[in-house]
Amino acid sequence: MLAHFFAGSADAAQDQNELVGKIRKTYENLNAFKGEFKQVLSHRESGTNESRDGRLSFQKPLLIRWQTARPHEETLVVTGKEIWDYLPDEEIVYRYPASMAQDSRSIIQVITGQAALTKDFKIKNLGNENGLVKMALYPKEASPQMVEANIWVEPATGYIKRAKIIDFYGNANDVSFKTFEPAKKIDAGQFRFTPPKGVEVEDRLDRKVEERELFK
Repeated sequence: MLAHFFAGSADAAQDQNELVGKIRKTYENLNAFKGEFKQVLSHRESGTNESRDGRLSFQKPLLIRWQTARPHEETLVVTGKEIWDYLPDEEIVYRYPASMAQDSRSIIQVITGQAALTKDFKIKNLGNENGLVKMALYPKEASPQMVEANIWVEPATGYIKRAKIIDFYGNANDVSFKTFEPAKKIDAGQFRFTPPKGVEVEDRLDRKVEERELFK
């Protein structure tokens, strides 16, 4: 009986390692993708949820256009040099250093498959859920923005179809793709941004200046 237990544990570990390897290989070979997503932000203290729909375009090495629709309209563009964050309702554009999107523990790194899974996380397979494999990620170095994450992976392809990040306060940022379209290249104009005329631009390239958490 004990031998069967250890054999089962070994098989599970092997399956997990194979899937993690497949995810790595899939995203190594993926140059770009675009998709529509649904995002749910859960606030633990108030017990409220905010839901929004959006579109995401991604191209290597880390070019991103993230747009959410009303009632939480936002356009966030990561270029090779900086990050532009436009909030139409507030009539303001924030400009941040590109390095803010490069932490493996950020939602955008996880959902685009760029997070260094085996290097930065301890991983646990949580089994199948609605045809996807659910995996828990525990950062080896926790940060306020992430103490735990879950990803849902399409086993046949290795694509990450959903990611949920839980922060130090128990708040959750849950992003799931409604559509997902791999691409060789995306129009370069998607990753350029010019602030609209008459809109205030607040430059926060200096990391010492207080900054807001992005992609939420």
